[in-house]
Amino acid sequence: MQYNSGKHLRGSLKRVTFFYRSGTGKGTPLGPNRVQTERVGDNCACVKRGVFILLACCPCASALNPSLDINQYAHNSWTVREAFFKSGIQAIAQTPDGYLWLGTEFGLLRFDGVKADAWQPPAGEHLPSSNTQRLLVARDGRLWIGTREGIASWKDGKLTNYPGLAGLNVEALLEDREGTIWAGATAIPTGRLCAIQRGITQCYGEDGSLGLGVNSLYEDGGGSLYAGAATGLWRWKPGNPKLYSISRQVIDINALIESDSGALWMAMPDGIRQLVHGKVEAYPHLRSGGQFRPDAFLRDRDGGLWIGTADQGILHVHRGRTDVFAQSDGLSADFIYNLFEDREGNMWVATRDGLDRFRDVAVPTVSVKQGLSNATVVSVLAATDGSVWLGTNDGLNRWKDGRNTIYRKRSSGLPDNRVASLLQDNRGRIWVSTLRGIAYLASGRFIHVGSVPDEPVHSIAGDSIGNLWISLQDQGLFHLHEGSVVKHIPWARLGRKDNASALFSDPAQGGLWLGFLNGGIAYLKDGQVRASYSSANALGAGYVKGLHLDRDGALWAATQSGLSRVKNGRIATLTSSNGLPCDTVHWAMEDNDNSFWLYMACGLVRVARSELDAWVATANQNPRRHLETTLFDASDGVRSH
Repeated sequence: MQYNSGKHLRGSLKRVTFFYRSGTGKGTPLGPNRVQTERVGDNCACVKRGVFILLACCPCASALNPSLDINQYAHNSWTVREAFFKSGIQAIAQTPDGYLWLGTEFGLLRFDGVKADAWQPPAGEHLPSSNTQRLLVARDGRLWIGTREGIASWKDGKLTNYPGLAGLNVEALLEDREGTIWAGATAIPTGRLCAIQRGITQCYGEDGSLGLGVNSLYEDGGGSLYAGAATGLWRWKPGNPKLYSISRQVIDINALIESDSGALWMAMPDGIRQLVHGKVEAYPHLRSGGQFRPDAFLRDRDGGLWIGTADQGILHVHRGRTDVFAQSDGLSADFIYNLFEDREGNMWVATRDGLDRFRDVAVPTVSVKQGLSNATVVSVLAATDGSVWLGTNDGLNRWKDGRNTIYRKRSSGLPDNRVASLLQDNRGRIWVSTLRGIAYLASGRFIHVGSVPDEPVHSIAGDSIGNLWISLQDQGLFHLHEGSVVKHIPWARLGRKDNASALFSDPAQGGLWLGFLNGGIAYLKDGQVRASYSSANALGAGYVKGLHLDRDGALWAATQSGLSRVKNGRIATLTSSNGLPCDTVHWAMEDNDNSFWLYMACGLVRVARSELDAWVATANQNPRRHLETTLFDASDGVRSH
């Protein structure tokens, strides 16, 4: 058995044509060139507890998909209580070798994505303090280490201390566009703002102009350097330093960043303030559900704004909306020290109780947190207008362009809020089966079709000339034309004691394929069974969960025991013995590149058309060809059942 795990795909998102994921290998640093990209086709899939979607990417610099909420990313955490660290992580940086460096109260750690090792300086050398407050990797690869009692740098195996900041608590580090390292430090009675250039340190603030010191630095797009000090907000350069006063007794500017409008935002204990036209003013609260205490800012490479708070976890501002991820969602703590985006586009969050990582997955999930009416999604329909319809246990959802519209019994005339099968007919109408009958959508409301009995429906199929077939649980198969019942065929008349669990109309032959609950398939035309196949004919045994007719006219049956291909009366079945990663197949479909997608008990599987064609050519030979497939499992975001 051969298959790819799908764990090394990446890229930046454009449209739903590719997908990716960036990953971290065990025992190796988070360096560049550690992932690969593979093209796949357009598709969608459904699972219970939400809907998962394939995302698109191209082989360029990776980043988190900006259209997603935080809870749609993959999340990992390493915590103090699990003994990964002795204390919370206060600072994060990444050196050119790919390692993450973590600053803690008890020293500096080097992290490879799996294990964090305590870093020790060379014999006879030492950091100013083991309490590491801030970290910065400069463009030349030098690691700058700001501690509670001074600053040092590390490069090429050499540790350098800077006496000009000895004894100062380094709260902020920044490299400006000219390559100067700026360090903001606090101390009693006066703090400092220091510039380090070519090993020479020059400090400002001895005259008390900065009060207790500087704890935030920011360089804007125009090259202006700002410092958040105990006396207010300073524009330090260009030109002479200028102070913007803030009407507060105690000034604590924890972080600085530019807003989308170009204003300078300040993270302060009472919320966000902004500098606009030379004046500092309050900023209206973000749509976060209330007031919060911002403590850290980060603008990711796709423009999303991440706000670390001291009491509510993370606020994520993207594409006009704000979502929140807190300790109640799985974050290691609600108090955020630092935010960091690594070179692969992963987002790292340093908290009081540990370290969290958010990364893209190939298959993110759309759930109730994104607005679905219910967590249990039973059916999915991709409509011709680009919308996706989702049948749930509490209403019908129409998802398009990130917006969701919910249809329920009271508001839109659905027979019942528990939705099962979906179909779009030749006139573009949406048909819905519920536990209390069948209906179709017309002028924004659903019209109940009373001629079809109100009992559970297992499948609906239609053709291009207005025929519909509806498989009912007990009363058989109903044939409708233009919305009216023209034929009713009880299951006993087809020689069955069970019902049809799957239907598929054959546009070329004008007949209907049926797959049955207890196994086997049949071809029905003009009310007569023209052909039938079962496990005795080499069809996969057990429940037939889905049917698909490919572009070559072959029927593919998804069964409990594999994927069966039927053409011209000949059957071949794909199983784990000849290349599938497991046996149970829930459904199969083709994408625009003619590759096949299988939703299976072990995950979502892609089979390239060339692989299928080669397997078909040798299906009746011994030994049979083993397929190469790509498997996307739980680690890629796929939820299996």
